[in-house]
Amino acid sequence: MTLAIGTVGGALAWWAALPLAWMIGAMLATTAASVAGAPLRMDMRLRTLMVTVLGVMLGSGFQPELLNELGRWSLSLAAVALYIAVAGAAAYLYFRKVCSHDRITAYFSAMPGGLAEMILVGTAMGGDSRIISLSHAARVLLVVLTVPFAFSFFTEMDQAARAAARPGMGEIPLLDLAILTACAVIGFFLGKALKLPAAQLVGPMLVSAVAHLTGLTTLPPPVELVGAAQVVVGSALGARFAGTALHLIARTVLQAVGVTAILLSVTMIFAVGLHVGLGFDLRAIVLAFSPGGLAEMSLVALAMSADAAFVATHHILRIFLVVVFAPAVFRLTGGKAREPG
Repeated sequence: MTLAIGTVGGALAWWAALPLAWMIGAMLATTAASVAGAPLRMDMRLRTLMVTVLGVMLGSGFQPELLNELGRWSLSLAAVALYIAVAGAAAYLYFRKVCSHDRITAYFSAMPGGLAEMILVGTAMGGDSRIISLSHAARVLLVVLTVPFAFSFFTEMDQAARAAARPGMGEIPLLDLAILTACAVIGFFLGKALKLPAAQLVGPMLVSAVAHLTGLTTLPPPVELVGAAQVVVGSALGARFAGTALHLIARTVLQAVGVTAILLSVTMIFAVGLHVGLGFDLRAIVLAFSPGGLAEMSLVALAMSADAAFVATHHILRIFLVVVFAPAVFRLTGGKAREPG
């Protein structure tokens, strides 16, 4: 039922020529159904499978000529750590002073990344798991809705033309399909073995990047698979709201609007500064620093013909830094787990 509602929503969004239609349409339809009380859920095995497709897609952006750009990225990658500190502090103060959350809940709700990890650690520390999970889910939802529409309004990007430019299933030779499939399978297990953050996405992306950088293949996954992946990822986001009390959803989403505005304001300050100071493409740098999910923002980059490899690399670093250092910083600043009960 979740996939059916998501597919209908995606098709309607595509018909209406919305930006990133299949994901945003699926997300809006399933969110509305969840809030209305529909018992939606997503099999995480299916989401994982489709996220590996996105990983291979992102890896296809790492073409040989990209190696010349890595040195130029060093300053913007270094700025990611400063962005996390500034954005996280601003969001924490908002949750504490405006929303009156306890310190643990506010801290782990404020971190701009590592959704699953922040929910697990924050809950283990004694935070309110409902507020932490809803805050992160609503933030990602709002960012994914806001950023593409803003760019669509100001830049008039043509979604249909960009989607049509990617090859279909019948246009990719069997050997290339086999190579892309191998990238997904090998990358998934490699990512799990190395315990990479967002392993199901990052592992296939790294293996795909190697395959494309070495010229083993030059093609991305077929457009039909990418569209299906968008529907699954969007539906999974909307299904997160199933079974949650309406008043809690309304209050948390309203609070998430405020924190999303704060985070996107910090994003724009960093993006404009790096654009003016270092000459980075404004679209790519805004997406690279936007506090959305790695898979979701990478899809937005693909839809906008921005440098998806640039965007994904910055998000991977952001997630890694948040997951590794956020719990440690919490303890170093005097944070303590709340006793059960």
